[in-house]
Amino acid sequence: MTQQTAQLLDGKCPTGPLADRWTKHKGSIQLVGPINKRKYHVIVVGTGLAGASAAATLGELGYRVTAVTYHDSPRRAHSVAAQGGINAAKNYQNDGDSDFRLFYDTIKGGDYRARESNVYRLAEVSASIIDQAVAQGVPFAREYGGALTNRTFGGVLVSRTFYARGQTGQQLLYGAYSSLMRQVNAGSVKLLTYKDMLDVIVDDGSARGVVLRDLKTGKLSAITADAVVLATGGYSNVFYLSTNAKKCNVTATWRAHKKGAFFANPCYTQIHPTCIPQEGEDQSKLTLMSESLRNDGRVWVPRKAGDTRRPEDIPESERYYYLEEKYPTFGNMVPRDVASRNAKYVCDDGLGIGHTKRAVYLDFKDAIARLGEDTIAARYGNLFQMYEKIVDDNPYKTPMKIYPAPHYTMGGLWVDYDLMSNLPGLFVIGEANFSDHGANRLGASALMQGLADGYFVLPYTIGPYLHANRTRKPLTEDAPVVKGTMDAVEEKTKKLLGINGKRSVDSFHRELGLLMLDKVGMSRNRTGLTETIEHIRGLRAEFWENVRILPTTDNNLNMELEKAHRVADFLEFAEVMAFDARDREESCGGHFREEHATPEGEAKRDDENYRYAAAWGFNGVGETPTLNKEPLEFEFVKLTQRSYK
Repeated sequence: MTQQTAQLLDGKCPTGPLADRWTKHKGSIQLVGPINKRKYHVIVVGTGLAGASAAATLGELGYRVTAVTYHDSPRRAHSVAAQGGINAAKNYQNDGDSDFRLFYDTIKGGDYRARESNVYRLAEVSASIIDQAVAQGVPFAREYGGALTNRTFGGVLVSRTFYARGQTGQQLLYGAYSSLMRQVNAGSVKLLTYKDMLDVIVDDGSARGVVLRDLKTGKLSAITADAVVLATGGYSNVFYLSTNAKKCNVTATWRAHKKGAFFANPCYTQIHPTCIPQEGEDQSKLTLMSESLRNDGRVWVPRKAGDTRRPEDIPESERYYYLEEKYPTFGNMVPRDVASRNAKYVCDDGLGIGHTKRAVYLDFKDAIARLGEDTIAARYGNLFQMYEKIVDDNPYKTPMKIYPAPHYTMGGLWVDYDLMSNLPGLFVIGEANFSDHGANRLGASALMQGLADGYFVLPYTIGPYLHANRTRKPLTEDAPVVKGTMDAVEEKTKKLLGINGKRSVDSFHRELGLLMLDKVGMSRNRTGLTETIEHIRGLRAEFWENVRILPTTDNNLNMELEKAHRVADFLEFAEVMAFDARDREESCGGHFREEHATPEGEAKRDDENYRYAAAWGFNGVGETPTLNKEPLEFEFVKLTQRSYK
């Protein structure tokens, strides 16, 4: 591929007072009238919170929508796994919250590596999300008198998190799903299930459709439209073991990247501090324990290395409540990147517990004594039950064992203020884009961003693009560019099936994941990243020579082929992820370079040289990508060293 010329990117953010920007922008954009919306066809790929809310809203507005999911039902999207809550600046607790406070906490939590305009818009529309969800019947927790209640999450000093026990993501998804299925029933949305997107169709420089593989028959098909919306989530399964569902992958965004969409900040990944530790080599995924547990649970380890006593036998004077001691203002509610790194530090120092010594305690003894077991059960009962089923230990009686695990990805396809990528016609929403969280996402903000994008942002911002291209001729499904894209996918599939090697797909994925977790996980350094890039290249070459995929007939499900497509993309994406981490010679949020730390071991930014979003352009597999930069300007917050002490 021809070497791309590096660009300075423009996020196309409005100017003026921060609180007026979104209103000003909405008032200035070209509207599409109701009778004209039905002329436009939009494809939404992914039906989690972002995708389901976007498809439902676009359908309600009158657009013709095709929603695509690789599940049998949108209800199986990974959004159901979100437990602890969703943020909104309603100030129900009268503790000083506001749109600006939510904006500031999000900017600071992301270590000053996000756009001010996007983050303020997110805070501004957050209250409307709660109203929408309540109207849909989402059963948020309530006070005795009936008002919605809140709890706090890491990195903030207010209570702004709305929740439905430990099932918030599931309940919010059911609300979005009901809205989506209403539009399916009305005929404005066509829902395609068991369809895996394997490429974007690009015609005359614009995204005009997608190529899909039927996961039951293996048959390829193409759909064309006026615009494509990717809502396909994040890429944490590049680590193999993560809190993500096994089917979560990078394929949709990576193949869009190979068609010209810039991939921004891929090294920004979040390691969640509150997960059930890994137990064995053959484990397929890790289980999240909601961050909300840190509201009442206290994190500690024995002060003495090698202490094998049961936790109840260790007196208070011999317990190291390391977060409370190091960060007295925020205590156990420090942001996720800070909590995760400190768990790693104490385990590296030999203070870890359990047979692996890679775990710490999360103890509810004091909260139960103060509030009573019934109150703790009302707040966290289903989480305690899930923990006991997995670990076979009663957390009401014995502290939980937790350890950090790969969770959320702040990087994603680069988008402007309208959520459109640099590839015209390709919009990207939710976790699939890079836009709102900087270098570290605050807890309970993923659901907020997904629903903000789907319900309240994209339905406005997609209109001007559609109107501007209203005279463009429809792209037919027998057009040469459509056939050529399908042929390329078919050729890749045949190549995978023809290798007939000796190693399973999972073995390659596991080796890649262990490498990435070790060298590109909670802590990175230049030497390790350079070694990782070379290791990935060798592993990828072996994959294309020695992977084994058992062939099936066209009428049978072939899950190994399905996985092989995804692992092939992880093996390409991982190199760019490591490349981005090596290129960013600073520490910020979840990106921690060992060479760039404060004397206290905290992340040390370099605002003079790295105050930008890194948006990488594709130049070919194994080729050096082109670094495009979007400078980040801060008019309303002061750049300071993050402190939670």
